Amino acid sequence: MDQEQLDKLVEFATIYGLKIIAALLIFVIGRWIAKLLTKSVRKVMEKKEVDPALTSFISSLLYAILLIIVVLAAISKIGVQTTSFIAILGAAGLAIGLSLQGSLANFASGVLIMLFRPFKIGDFVDAGGATGIVEEIGILVTELRSPDNKKIIVPNSGVMSGNITNITANDTRRCDMAFGVGYSDDLDKVQDILMEMIKADDRVLKDPEPVVVVAELGDSSINFKVRPWVKKEDYWGLFFDMQKAVKQRFDKEGISIPFPQRDVHLFQESAGG
Repeated sequence: MDQEQLDKLVEFATIYGLKIIAALLIFVIGRWIAKLLTKSVRKVMEKKEVDPALTSFISSLLYAILLIIVVLAAISKIGVQTTSFIAILGAAGLAIGLSLQGSLANFASGVLIMLFRPFKIGDFVDAGGATGIVEEIGILVTELRSPDNKKIIVPNSGVMSGNITNITANDTRRCDMAFGVGYSDDLDKVQDILMEMIKADDRVLKDPEPVVVVAELGDSSINFKVRPWVKKEDYWGLFFDMQKAVKQRFDKEGISIPFPQRDVHLFQESAGG
């Protein structure tokens, strides 16, 4: 090997050796930063009590994306053209995204549910056009159990695209009831009886105060609204018990609960027209 070839070899080794060292440094430092960021995201998600399965999945996905970026940056430092790699990855990502559009929407909605927690397992909710107790919150679907023990599977995108009513989120609820009496009945007496019955029930909370009001002059009855506050677990017990108790008390007190009535007027035409 003559001196000229040796000089070229040294020049080549110097140029590409420095590039390789720079690429290795980019890879090592970038990988360390990727791990640090992934660890930070994992800690935040764990602090927010996000589902462990989702935390692991998001952390792994984030690390993989960051590592791909680091590798592309490292090999581009050597002189390898990464434009084609990025184009291929972009095209593949677009194709996968289009084919899994519905699933990705459900996945994104599942992430939002687990991050913001509009409900938790055991809550009674109205969401995604279904009503029931939350049995499981998955990455793609949420499972509910209806009051008559049916299993309802709701796509997470359907849950997040509409209103969510968490019926049992708060410890107390207002129990709304309506009772109709006849126009001939004593309204003050009816109001006093309903208030007495409500306050006599131990399930009714003293604060806020229960409300009994004349709400409507209906077609065939005067309608009272009865609105006591109860603990959420006592809601339906009080509601159903009051229906029976009020009917029995009204019968005892001689207060009528009228049926719907209509006045029908008949007109007779004369025979001669």
